Amino acid sequence: MHTQTSLTALEVVNPATDEVLGTVPDLSVEQVDGIVARARTGQRIVAAMPAHERARLLNDAADRIAGERDQLARLLAAENGKPCAQTEAEVDAAVRIFRGCAGEATRLFGRQIPLDAVPGLERHLAVTVREPLGVVAALVPFNYPVELYAHKAAAAIAAGNAVVVQPPRRCPLTLVRIAEILLEAGVPEEAHQLATGGVAVSQRLAEHPDVAAVSLTGSTAAGREIARRAADTFKKVLLELGGNDAMIVCEDADVDAAAEAVVLGRLARGNGQICCAVKRVYVADAVHDAFVDALTSQAAGLVVGDPIESKTDVGPLISTDAAEAVESAIARLVEDGARLVLGGERDGAYLRPAVLVDVPTTSPALAEEIFGPVAPVARFSDPFEAVDMVNDSPYGLQAAIWTRDVQRAFQLAHRLDVGGVVINGSTALRSENLPFGGTKDTGGAREGYHDTVLELTRQKTLVVMEAFA
Repeated sequence: MHTQTSLTALEVVNPATDEVLGTVPDLSVEQVDGIVARARTGQRIVAAMPAHERARLLNDAADRIAGERDQLARLLAAENGKPCAQTEAEVDAAVRIFRGCAGEATRLFGRQIPLDAVPGLERHLAVTVREPLGVVAALVPFNYPVELYAHKAAAAIAAGNAVVVQPPRRCPLTLVRIAEILLEAGVPEEAHQLATGGVAVSQRLAEHPDVAAVSLTGSTAAGREIARRAADTFKKVLLELGGNDAMIVCEDADVDAAAEAVVLGRLARGNGQICCAVKRVYVADAVHDAFVDALTSQAAGLVVGDPIESKTDVGPLISTDAAEAVESAIARLVEDGARLVLGGERDGAYLRPAVLVDVPTTSPALAEEIFGPVAPVARFSDPFEAVDMVNDSPYGLQAAIWTRDVQRAFQLAHRLDVGGVVINGSTALRSENLPFGGTKDTGGAREGYHDTVLELTRQKTLVVMEAFA
């Protein structure tokens, strides 16, 4: 990270213990402008590298990150609150993403377009080439900061761009160390920089005329603000925003496995703070009671505690404020007629995983994204009605269908207005080589190392007149 003085510093606090882990600079707008100016120089350096050299740098960085996997995972668990087993998996995913983007750097293919399709142009030749966009701003969220950083930063460098990364305000320290690792791997300092700070940093990067693209994973409200600020300079905006993923459990489903998918993919993954976790469960009347029994019995066995402890399934949320917001959402569901049958107790930033039943499908609280370990369960009688309930949401990230009937699965999936459908599994599924994103207020972008690298390039058309004269 480029060393800068700053008038103020931001404390990074362990949400499990309230221990201060360190500080990072809270950069001013002027300092952000200086970072972007250096990034323009860095982008020219990276763009001049042959593809095999960019691939080598990314593979070297991946090897070095893998070499520090355990230390990075422990630091991430301390500052983020997720159990160590999950942060280890996150660092592993980042390593795979760096290696995947390294391969994509060597596969930025152009096209040869036959001009003899147009009368009078038969003797000419047209080809396209892929070129980098310029300086890319990567705005990274707190819930999966290392993995989502990798999707943005590694793809940007693979395509020949420079990247300015804004780490999450509450857990930036792991990315600070990874930035140092990239320097050690030989990535030019100007081409990979961190801009730490709060909302003012994000806003300046979005509106800066020398930033060619901004990639944000975050809330829908943040996405709207970033898009508005980016509009004046016509930069490319890639948004992966809120989600309110639903699961449809049909009468022929394996209810025990479906319940386990909710427990492991929602209540015990990322402490419930995942955009693609199941946040609404619609269960057929015929299997409702059996499903709820399975869900509550499995969820009751989850261990809530310090994320550093190996026995912990669910750690603290990112802050006490975040836990209080989830607690309030549970209270609103109960006020609307839902019944809390398990959990929901809060202790500081900790919140015991909650299961609610008899949730009215018209409850405004059910339409909101609850960012914590909460599983609201509603009923349906007709699976196609359930599809309408799922689609009656401003979000459209992913959805899950549980049924043994393949034809029904595809019929329902085809009608769901979402970016991805998981059949007989949890929506908390994100494979780095698949396009990931959603419809409506989820933002519309797709992220995955193949898709992202392409998104961070532009096409140029070259025409050779009389090439076949």
